[in-house]
Amino acid sequence: MKKVIASLIAGLFATSVFAQAPAAPAAPAVKAEAKEMKAVAKADAKEAKADAKADAKVEKAHAEAKSDVAVANADATKSKAKAHSKAKKAKAEAKADKAVDNAEAKKDAAMK
Repeated sequence: MKKVIASLIAGLFATSVFAQAPAAPAAPAVKAEAKEMKAVAKADAKEAKADAKADAKVEKAHAEAKSDVAVANADATKSKAKAHSKAKKAKAEAKADKAVDNAEAKKDAAMK
């Protein structure tokens, strides 16, 4: 009985060796993995390019906003300068009118 059991066990070991799958299909798996990695790298590059474009648009918008603010500040400064100039001119005209009035008053007083 021991011999029969021993031969059955040996038979199981022998058949288990032949029942294994061949090692040849491993190459297509490597190719598929390489394709997948290539696709992932391509997608990453596309995403990086899109991010760079978005960043460039944001920078352009910031630059335009800064430019608009600078133009607005320049316009405000120009308007302020014009208003100041008009005020000085009005003050000078008022002073000149007062001087003319004083001169006329003196002339009238001297004629009497």
